[in-house]
Amino acid sequence: MTPTFVLTRPQMGENIGAAARAMLNFGVDRMRIIDPRDGWPNPAAVAMASGAGRVLDAATVHADVAGSLSDCTYVYATTARMRDMTKEVLSPEAAMQDAACRIAEGQHVAVMFGPERAGLENEDIAQANALISVPVNPEFPSLNLAQCVLLVGYEWMRASAEIEHKMVEMAGTEWADGHEIDHLARHFEERLEEAGFFFPEHKAPSMKMNLRNLWSRMPLTRADVQTLHGMLRQMVRWASRQ
Repeated sequence: MTPTFVLTRPQMGENIGAAARAMLNFGVDRMRIIDPRDGWPNPAAVAMASGAGRVLDAATVHADVAGSLSDCTYVYATTARMRDMTKEVLSPEAAMQDAACRIAEGQHVAVMFGPERAGLENEDIAQANALISVPVNPEFPSLNLAQCVLLVGYEWMRASAEIEHKMVEMAGTEWADGHEIDHLARHFEERLEEAGFFFPEHKAPSMKMNLRNLWSRMPLTRADVQTLHGMLRQMVRWASRQ
C-alpha cells in the first residue's frame, strides 16, 4: 500500500503527466485529480507520462477536495509558505516516515499538492491533518508540481523500502583476502629487494612496514591483486632483457 497523491486543480496536462512519471519512479501509483483546468482525460498528460501511463489510467477525477479525501484517514498538505493555522508542519522526510507507520497500521493516507501557480488555498489546507513544508530558498520558494511530487515520492521510497545507501559494484570479482594481500606484499618486497630499493639497510624494516601499511589501506579486489602480480612479473622480464 502506498499514499494517495492528490493533485488539486492542476493547470496543465503536461504537469499531471510529469507527476505520474515521478510517482511511478518511487513506487507510488495511486493518483487522484481534483477539477483539472484542461479537462480529463488529457493527451498532453499521457505524452508527458512517458511510460507511466498506468498511473493515469487508474487515476480518479473528483469535483472538490472533500470528495477526493472522503475515504482518507490522514491527509498531508504540501505548502511553500506558513499559514495562519495551528497544524503540525513536517519536512518531506518526517512526513513520509510518519505516513509509512500509519499505512502499516492500515490507515489510508493522502498527500495533497496544489495548483502550479499559487499552491493550495487555505480552504484546502483546512481539510488536511498536517502540513509538509519543503526546505527551499526563501527568496525563490516556488516548486513545480512535478518537482514537489518527486521530492515527496523520493522520501516515501526512503521511508518504506530497504535502500542500500552505499554499495560497490564488484564487476565479477571479489575482495582480496588477507592471504592474497600478504602474498602480494611479499612479492613486492622480494622484487624490490632484488632491485636494491631497501637502502640504506638499517631503514629496510621501516620501509617494508610502510609498504605493508600501504597495502592494508587499499581496498584491493582479487582482480587488482592479479593485475599487480602481473605488472611485477612483466617488469622483471623487461629488466632481464636489458
